[in-house]
Amino acid sequence: MESVIRLAVAVGGSALAAFVVCRAADLLARFADARHPETPLWGLLRGCRTPLYVVLLAALLRWTYPVAAEPGGAPAEHAETVGHVLLLSLIGAGAWLTVRTVAAVVESTYARYAGRSRDAARLRRVRTQVTLIMRVVAVAVGVLAAAAALVTFPSFRTLGTSLLASAGIIGIVAGVAAQSTLSNLFAGFQIAFGDMVRIGDTVVVDGEWGVVEEVTLTFLTVRTWDERRVTLPVSYFTSRPFENWSRGGAEMTGSVFVHCDHSTPVALVRAHLQEFLATCGTWDGRAWDLAVTDTSPTGITVRAIVTAKDADDLWTTRCAVREELVGWLAREHPGALPKVVTAPAADAFELPEAGERAPRQRRLRRADGNPAGPADTPPD
Repeated sequence: MESVIRLAVAVGGSALAAFVVCRAADLLARFADARHPETPLWGLLRGCRTPLYVVLLAALLRWTYPVAAEPGGAPAEHAETVGHVLLLSLIGAGAWLTVRTVAAVVESTYARYAGRSRDAARLRRVRTQVTLIMRVVAVAVGVLAAAAALVTFPSFRTLGTSLLASAGIIGIVAGVAAQSTLSNLFAGFQIAFGDMVRIGDTVVVDGEWGVVEEVTLTFLTVRTWDERRVTLPVSYFTSRPFENWSRGGAEMTGSVFVHCDHSTPVALVRAHLQEFLATCGTWDGRAWDLAVTDTSPTGITVRAIVTAKDADDLWTTRCAVREELVGWLAREHPGALPKVVTAPAADAFELPEAGERAPRQRRLRRADGNPAGPADTPPD
């Protein structure tokens, strides 16, 4: 009975002490957040309450449980197993707390930088780099925590000594087996620090255009215009050409093609396009043009050029211009719409009948000054 009481006191006291410390840390972070609203660091650090509580609880139990497990206390034969479990919990919670703390510091730094910068392209670049750096930190901390946890097992400690001697061979084999994964990993670093593509960029891949939504060390996610998600390996962007509409600025120029009849009043269409763009909210006012770019036996091709501040507004502007031009031509100049000719063509010259060919040939030959022969003599 005494051992149960001592064990309950050890567990309850450790849990209470960890809760008090976490509560005090949360209150301090809340107070600092209220005193310094210009930085979100303290508010983000409040998200570390849970891993901090687990770390403190595991550390306190590691210290109090051996006392409760002394002769006369809890069963001593379980003390080593419980201590090992607590050590593994402490390592895992420590890695969790480290990742959360680093993420809070990095997010706070990025938020302060974003508040001072007005360059959207640079912000997307920094955001992509920050995201990938955080993923690298999380992977590195996870690997170190897993290694530290394995070292606590005596069998793995002995195995590690023998594996160290053959690390070169294992590294070669692993490199060959994970060649694709490693290429994607290095491609992720190249994308992050080479400024090839950033989170928020508008890209065109495999005929699909969309916005880069997520960039990791191994894959990249593009959200298309119809809300689909296209996932591609990051090596795709380092080995194949792709369009980045946000590169060098978000402003874009687009064209609208309208097929018309030869009788289309191009000057009036140009004037109407100018009037319509003046009322179009998505046109940025930088440039516009309208010209005949092609002709064929059945009609002409009229091309209108418009500009917009980004890809979304350009798409809206192109659709609006196409609808307006087609509707205006249908109302004001219906004859300018393209036609499909189905009637038989009228012959400009009719061929003479068989009986009329001889006199015609005779007249032509006489007009050339040739003497009339027997064939030129008209029949009786």
